[in-house]
Amino acid sequence: MNVEAERDRYQQQYNRLQAALVCQGLRPKTISAYSRGVRRVAGYFKRCPDSLTADELEGYFAALVEAHSWSILKLDRNGMQFYHRHLLQRPWDWVDIIKPPRPQRLSDVLTVEEAFKLGCRNLPSH
Repeated sequence: MNVEAERDRYQQQYNRLQAALVCQGLRPKTISAYSRGVRRVAGYFKRCPDSLTADELEGYFAALVEAHSWSILKLDRNGMQFYHRHLLQRPWDWVDIIKPPRPQRLSDVLTVEEAFKLGCRNLPSH
């Protein structure tokens, strides 16, 4: 494939992506993050991401999880999801390819029993 023609096609799609992100009313930081994600995918494969298969993207995200934080993974996934849905007008059927772990949250207030389990013996008595 002609590298220059591929680069031109990607640049046209990237410009359309930028316009679509703005038209959807997304915040500047979100636009920047989603755009960066699409650029990262295109750079990884060295081609326009419109022809990537689900298997290729699954491999990409598997490699990305080893080198980046879950927040970057989510932003890249969301950027590619936006790209597929709004620019390519294709369904994004494989959102669950990357599913970050859900953090375990501590409750804001401990019960007396929970406090005792943690070793808090000097609690005020009621």
